[in-house]
Amino acid sequence: MLEPTHNNELPPIPGKRYFTIGEVSGLCAVKPHVLRYWEAEFPQLKPVKRRGNRRYYKRGDVELVRAIRGLLYEEGYTIGGARQRLTCEDGPSPVDVMSTVRDCLNDLEAAKSLLKLGD
Repeated sequence: MLEPTHNNELPPIPGKRYFTIGEVSGLCAVKPHVLRYWEAEFPQLKPVKRRGNRRYYKRGDVELVRAIRGLLYEEGYTIGGARQRLTCEDGPSPVDVMSTVRDCLNDLEAAKSLLKLGD
């Protein structure tokens, strides 16, 4: 499973659009140099780079970092094994599916609250 039990103890991801490397480091309990290393090892992890080569991670990137962290630290995968586990030739990656499901749930919660206001 991509979200091991220890990842549930990590702080919740705020509803921001972009996160700095320091924020992602705190949210995922991984040091910044490890995040930069993982960018080279996992092709799926591509934060946006802006002025001065500063990295800005999207919510999906943060979820991917948590998934990578879980595979490496909790489930004992090697870098190669985790890369293979995250790469899915037959369809979308598990992280993409998780992100889509989470977005759908947020949309449904918003619709539910709108319906309650109409009562």
